[in-house]
Amino acid sequence: MSVSEQQLTGRLYGVGLGPGDPSLMTVRAVEVIAEADVIAYHSARHGRSIARSIAAKHLRADHIEEALIYPVTTESTDHPGGYRGALDEFYETAAARLAVHLDAGRTVAVISEGDPLFYGSYQHMHKRLAHRYPTEVIPGVTSISAAAARLGKPLAEADEVLTILPGTLPEEELTARLTSTDTAVVMKLGRTFPTVRRAMERAGRLPEAHYVERATMSGERTERLADIDAETVPYFSVSVVPSRIADLPPAGTATAEAEATAEAETTATTPATATATASATATATAGEPSGPAEVDFSPHPGEVVVVGTGPAGPLWLTPESRGALAAAEDLVGYTTYLDRVPLRPGQRRHASDNKVESERAELALDLARRGRRVAVVSGGDPGIFAMATAVLEVASQDPYRAIPVRVLPGVTAANAAAARAGAPLGHDYAVISLSDRLKPWEVIAERLHAAAGADLVLALYNPGSRSRTWQVGKTRELLLEHRAPDTPVILARDIGGPEESVRTVHLADLDPQQVDMRTLLIIGSSQTQAVRRDNGTEVVWTPRRYPEG
Repeated sequence: MSVSEQQLTGRLYGVGLGPGDPSLMTVRAVEVIAEADVIAYHSARHGRSIARSIAAKHLRADHIEEALIYPVTTESTDHPGGYRGALDEFYETAAARLAVHLDAGRTVAVISEGDPLFYGSYQHMHKRLAHRYPTEVIPGVTSISAAAARLGKPLAEADEVLTILPGTLPEEELTARLTSTDTAVVMKLGRTFPTVRRAMERAGRLPEAHYVERATMSGERTERLADIDAETVPYFSVSVVPSRIADLPPAGTATAEAEATAEAETTATTPATATATASATATATAGEPSGPAEVDFSPHPGEVVVVGTGPAGPLWLTPESRGALAAAEDLVGYTTYLDRVPLRPGQRRHASDNKVESERAELALDLARRGRRVAVVSGGDPGIFAMATAVLEVASQDPYRAIPVRVLPGVTAANAAAARAGAPLGHDYAVISLSDRLKPWEVIAERLHAAAGADLVLALYNPGSRSRTWQVGKTRELLLEHRAPDTPVILARDIGGPEESVRTVHLADLDPQQVDMRTLLIIGSSQTQAVRRDNGTEVVWTPRRYPEG
């Protein structure tokens, strides 16, 4: 391009006008509009542009106006490329119209409500023109910022995660994302409102959710989302699930100091006194004198949710489990598992040793009787050799029968180990714990014989510890009565953790000294294959078909 051509080339601006109130336009936005030769704006086929109405008092009579009118919005189209094809053709045509002005040396300002690069129509022009012409984007106040300001509710504080979602997502996807995030804004309501409301309810976020319509504009409305009639919801509305931390009492207040003291007392509690301390803790937090366990309970019982954290850190958490942990007021669990859960202001942690499952269950249920939302934190899947059984056993007794208890699944160690090794659990398999702390070895041996005799793949939990050193050797001897010496055995240790290792050996070569409590064993069936692939890795898999006869 020559110097003269460069001088003739116009400049493209994407101008954010803010959420609707013209007084919320930035100084820079006003300056650019004043300097521009061409003002472009999008609108539906009715021709009314919200962007133009916001900027109206800054438009001059000599401005060239380019109304970029969508051929479709929510209706159907007979375009051969369908809805997306119709829009793509429109964007190409609109960009070509603006390019004519830019090539003629005119400055073009494409104005849009909110921020141009945040769900803005301008971005379709940007991706088609910004690489061809000098371009500047003027940020604007977004609708989510305006909505939070009009509600007077902080969006996010400290380490909270804010998730911004389009209401056009499928209901299941909305539910999962609302469940797993700390705070959220759902945009593009209108026709999607019934879906968004159901997702909020399914995710347990409806009581927290607020509705904001036309923030800072004429006709603004703010209400609780649960109270909104779906028939009255326009496209220019959002739902806000604001910060939970912001609702906590400020540091230094009497309530905050009581909570901090109670939390410190409870965390330091030994298992033997955990239940009594939990009673005193709940009472002290409410601002009443601490007293014995038999105080008045809340007329609205809380809830216990047993959460599986998977075999390691947060990468293994399901969205539902992540949401339950975030929503809990109290976390109860084995110290190692509690350490996997991020610290959150206002939450109390009740940590204990790994051998006091019944005491932990009773503590959680006592807290729930006082109206607390309690998450019992378990490793792996809580229903597999973990805390769900202990909680349900205690919850089936008086005085806990009325306390709601939910169990949320997690990735269990067997599935995590199998995925790392390949697909050894591809056919029928049995899961057995080798720990004889809660059942005699004779029962374990009988079950091993039965499962091995049925030619099932075996996933063996709790194979050994410092105090149990002989079970693995005995298991190997027993299984060799049913399996070939070269049967693949997977030793999966610390899956998902910093010391993760996965090795495959033959059954005859299984060394008990290489097995500890952090190891899970998977013993193949007669059909299990261990194959070394071209890249040098070994995969283990069990065919889904079993030979006849």
